[in-house]
Amino acid sequence: MPYEISYAFTCVFLAAIVRGFSGFGFALLTIISLSFVLPPATIVPAMFVLEVAAGIHLLPSIWKDIHWRLIVVMVGTAVMFTPVGVYFLANVPAGPMKLMLAALIFTTAVVLMAGIRMKRMPTMAETAATGTTAGILNGALGIGGPPIIIFFLGSPLALQAGRASIIAAFLAMDMAGLPALFAFGLFTRDSVRLAIISLPALVAGIYLGSRLAGRMSETVVRKVVLVVLMGMAVATAAQSLFSVSKTG
Repeated sequence: MPYEISYAFTCVFLAAIVRGFSGFGFALLTIISLSFVLPPATIVPAMFVLEVAAGIHLLPSIWKDIHWRLIVVMVGTAVMFTPVGVYFLANVPAGPMKLMLAALIFTTAVVLMAGIRMKRMPTMAETAATGTTAGILNGALGIGGPPIIIFFLGSPLALQAGRASIIAAFLAMDMAGLPALFAFGLFTRDSVRLAIISLPALVAGIYLGSRLAGRMSETVVRKVVLVVLMGMAVATAAQSLFSVSKTG
């Protein structure tokens, strides 16, 4: 329907601005907003493809700033432990897990907003633990990004290096999971159509967001990113409560 196309285009464009600016938030924002007019089975595969496209689009500009040693360990453990998350998905209600995740994200963002950060680089064990948590959450809830975001924002890395590493980690995890979507036949005609229609909005939004990030000081960008993170936590909690009330 025309109104659905216009609404989807607008949602993707606004979420892409956030993605280009902060390096994260696109999938969660689009899935939550588009779920009001489209079924998740159509949204999730389309947004997954757009996430990969967004990462590839940003990769040339961030390549030199990526902390590859941390990324290899983190993504490797995340991929290994995603099946554990799938087990939780099959045996534990998603609602309570989402609420706990939202509370953790919001609390951590407030702590980071107060200026509390690690004074040393994370160890390989801490990096692997973050990847493990991200993999479990990715398998259980489809939301594996928050531990990675918190990890890099709380490290002594410069914001530019942290943002670049977040984007690279998400791209690697998304590309690792892409074959499973094809294997399970989740790419329907509607999801492919949604991805194609949304692609111009994605490119335009990421371009605008990247330009905005490049023109602001690191302090301002960091505060905006943390506000976005807190907003994502609130949105996750609201979505969980809405789902619980709807099923109840």
